[in-house]
Amino acid sequence: MPSRMQRKRGEGQWALGYREPLNKNEESKKNDDGLNVRRRIIDIYAKGGFDSIDPADLRGRFRWYGLYTQRRPGIDGGKTAVLEPEELDDRYFMLRVRIDGGRLNLDQLRTIADVSSKYARGTADITDRQNIQLHWVEIENVPAIWEALESVGLHTTEACGDTPRVILGCPLAGIDADEVIDATPQLRDIHDRYIGNPDFSNLPRKFKTALSGCTAQCTIHEINDIAFVGVVNDEGEAGYDVWVGGGLSTNPMFAKRLGAFVRPEQAHEVWAGITGIFRDYGYRRLRHRARLKFLMNDWGPERFREVLEKEYLGYALADGPAPGGPRDQRRDHVGVHRQRDGRYYVGFAPKVGRINGDLLHVIADLAEEYGSGRVHTTTEQKMVILDVPEERTEALAAELEAHDLRVRPSTFRRQTMACTGIEYCKLAIVETKQRGMDLIEELERRLPDFDEPLTININGCPNSCARIQTADIGLKGQLVTDANGEQVEGFQVHLGGSIGGEFGKKIRGLKTTAEELPDYVERVLRNFRKGRNDGESFAAWVQRAEEGELK
Repeated sequence: MPSRMQRKRGEGQWALGYREPLNKNEESKKNDDGLNVRRRIIDIYAKGGFDSIDPADLRGRFRWYGLYTQRRPGIDGGKTAVLEPEELDDRYFMLRVRIDGGRLNLDQLRTIADVSSKYARGTADITDRQNIQLHWVEIENVPAIWEALESVGLHTTEACGDTPRVILGCPLAGIDADEVIDATPQLRDIHDRYIGNPDFSNLPRKFKTALSGCTAQCTIHEINDIAFVGVVNDEGEAGYDVWVGGGLSTNPMFAKRLGAFVRPEQAHEVWAGITGIFRDYGYRRLRHRARLKFLMNDWGPERFREVLEKEYLGYALADGPAPGGPRDQRRDHVGVHRQRDGRYYVGFAPKVGRINGDLLHVIADLAEEYGSGRVHTTTEQKMVILDVPEERTEALAAELEAHDLRVRPSTFRRQTMACTGIEYCKLAIVETKQRGMDLIEELERRLPDFDEPLTININGCPNSCARIQTADIGLKGQLVTDANGEQVEGFQVHLGGSIGGEFGKKIRGLKTTAEELPDYVERVLRNFRKGRNDGESFAAWVQRAEEGELK
């Protein structure tokens, strides 16, 4: 029987001396650091066009700068897992603009709007990780896009790939009347020290960070690879509780607490230590087991903390308290609310994060007229205009509503989100964005007085970019058989999930066609309202409801 050491070496862990690549992705990264592709894009590919791109760069290293080929139009979902990558590729790209902490000023917002209109056919989607994604980008225009973005302090470096991706932060950091700590200095410090740093540009898989002192806990620390959560220790010091190893996809796991109190000045060292553990001890043999959550699941938080302190920090961290729960069920910042300085912020909801270049210009103009020009994105595909005088909040809300940007949205508009879907994504099986927008309109029409908190998350494939397992109603796109025996777009249904609570449960045979989706959601919500106890949440009701009430 192989020893424990041999089994671990078989996972390709660098720290155990095993550096030979065990799959094509690892071989590609060993051959050339993904950060080096920038120069080739500028000097070769932008000049030679799409056909000049090396396949290893096209479907690998381009991600280190936020570039993915789009799905070629006209390929149905049944072909997603059948066709080779080159058959799925279009000659256009999705480009992800990295917005750490969701923070944008007027120049930045207007620059993204201009880039969208000039180079991306007006497209712009706000993601659930605070980025803005553009589509229809041609390789010839990428250097000009970078130049425009970088002139206002934005970039796409490590927006994708096996890298430390965008750092989530509360859009109200520094102004929220209730926040435990303003995490902005630590977020910027980690970004400036480590993003684009070759020390961390070859991780086993993607690596997601959250850092916030928000009492709404809007950065969803429970499902990030590493998260710093604002807490106050017994001595009255504000700092962070550290969570490690969260992630969803096809094998969801919640992060685990290390039980350590991290002072603000220690945050960058702790981040680098945990990221270093992932780089050195992370599993590199199988891509589907390469996320940090698998290492944490095998080690446990006690061993993980011990390795962090002894091998990476060189000092012991103090023990610290756990954070309390979020201040309410809706972990977002929609609506009109007071800031700590007496001014107000106005959070508004586009439908499932979909906007466009012209609308971004409108939002920038309104932020300039009514606020200080600061506009921040959220982890729920929403936006917030900051620093609005109280007497001007209603006028701003009316202006936003006139552009279908709802400040006081229905539950369905406020809490439905959708991933990119088959329109652009090569992994998707079904359409999501338009489906989500249509679902919102139908539910608002059919259930106009439904106002309980309820999340509906729509995903085009099993990878859970839209967090289906943590939604009240999570919809995983797949082909299903309709009443006529034909294969059509549809969804497997997950019910009763919540972030930090339980993952949604799957009921045997519970699927719906896309066409029947509004009927299904209406039916289950009417059953909920009929059968719930006073004050009972949807997730709690699901756990005790009869199967027939859930179908």
